[in-house]
Amino acid sequence: MRIQLEDPLSDEAFQALCAENEGLSIEQNPDGTLTLMSPTGGTSGARNFHIYRHLAAWIDDQGGGFGFDSSTMFKLPNGAHRAPDVAWVAHDRFAALSREERDGFVPLAPDFVIELRSPTDPLDALKNKMNEYMHAGVRLGWLIDPETETVSIYAPDTPRTTLDRPDTVTANTVIEGFALPMARIWDPLAE
Repeated sequence: MRIQLEDPLSDEAFQALCAENEGLSIEQNPDGTLTLMSPTGGTSGARNFHIYRHLAAWIDDQGGGFGFDSSTMFKLPNGAHRAPDVAWVAHDRFAALSREERDGFVPLAPDFVIELRSPTDPLDALKNKMNEYMHAGVRLGWLIDPETETVSIYAPDTPRTTLDRPDTVTANTVIEGFALPMARIWDPLAE
């Protein structure tokens, strides 16, 4: 559901709106449009957990930095408030924020994001969101579409690359060495 406001909500008003509606995921566009999204279903939740698990292992084993799930809101430089399905921020960038900034809606663009298309997500809206991330300073983004079994890779000033049903997606930049096995994305019941 989309709600067009005359003016964007202030950070404080937007944070209060989100707190009063804990069961919804709410994002705000720079123009003030609010997008309300319902919680994910079981299959999307299992896919997201698979991604979190692999990112957490990479962070612990070799990458460092901080991983975030879809309940974390980022305030992008363009004024948009976004909660990517998965995000990663380099240690030095997150540590440079004040405690208040770290505890609230994070006032920066993540270094890396993943958006996982669920059955109710319009593909064009996700593509627009990925382009917005790149313009906001995100350095690498993956749009995973289980329906078409594709992964689109976004990076600033680089043409989008689309992989057809890859077995694994590996990052060669930004979160170098992070590899995501895709079997449980394409088939959530896979062992």
